[in-house]
Amino acid sequence: MKYEELTHKIIGCAMKVHGILGNGFQEVIYQRALAIEFKKQKVGFRREMEMTIYYEGVDIGTRRVDFFVEDIIMLELKAVIRLEEVHLAQAMNYCQAYNLPIGLLLNFGAKSLEFKRVYNVNHPENKLYIKNNPKIIKS
Repeated sequence: MKYEELTHKIIGCAMKVHGILGNGFQEVIYQRALAIEFKKQKVGFRREMEMTIYYEGVDIGTRRVDFFVEDIIMLELKAVIRLEEVHLAQAMNYCQAYNLPIGLLLNFGAKSLEFKRVYNVNHPENKLYIKNNPKIIKS
């Protein structure tokens, strides 16, 4: 996988944050702590970045991404007891809407950190990889 090293680094930062804070805080607390950890680990990011959503080439609004890492990976944070299908669908839709090859969904609300990699099947970088790995989560 092309972004495996970077996604591992992001997940490692999230695991450190979860290991120190545990579960039970609001999402914004984890977001602030993760920003600190990203800086310490020299991971480039933009927080609460506003991105335009297009429908057939027409601007239909904006959405703020929790993190946009290294100008390629969308990171959506949750602080819920259990990830639901709607959370996964949201992350997958963002990858599609922003035309990004990969995104991560992180949940700090469970006893152990939960993470899901999501892929945009329509992104040119993913077509061959997805074809050869049919079990990955697709947007």
